[in-house]
Amino acid sequence: MTNNIDEFVNELQEKIIEEAKKEYTDTVIEHWTNPKNLGKIENADAYGRVTGPCGDTLEIYLKIKRGKIIAANFLTDGCGPSIACGSMTTELVIGKSLEEAQKITQEVILQHLGSLPEESRHCALLAANTLQEALKNHKKIKKNAKVD
Repeated sequence: MTNNIDEFVNELQEKIIEEAKKEYTDTVIEHWTNPKNLGKIENADAYGRVTGPCGDTLEIYLKIKRGKIIAANFLTDGCGPSIACGSMTTELVIGKSLEEAQKITQEVILQHLGSLPEESRHCALLAANTLQEALKNHKKIKKNAKVD
């Protein structure tokens, strides 16, 4: 019985991926099915959480050392494109200065993913906005730490 279920699941997964290939680039599918940097970072130096108009929520955690992002992780309750955008965004910011990370926009994320269908483009905007929220929160924390 277990073999039949496993076989069914594998076949279903293959069919889903084949259908996805009709609309999404290989890069999107790779980041969707094998997301990079998934999960929380304990004691993160920066954190952003944004819920998009579609209802998907994305969280980004950053570890920062001497003005450079040394680690970036994400969590989302969203769809495949949201997962892909969160994954790509974390890949793009690792090793970047805070100033360089501020330049990562929806368009930059879409270019690195090889685009998205029109109805999914908002996922890249959600990822960019969440990154900017994390960077903004980091500035607030640093400013408050210097004042106190």
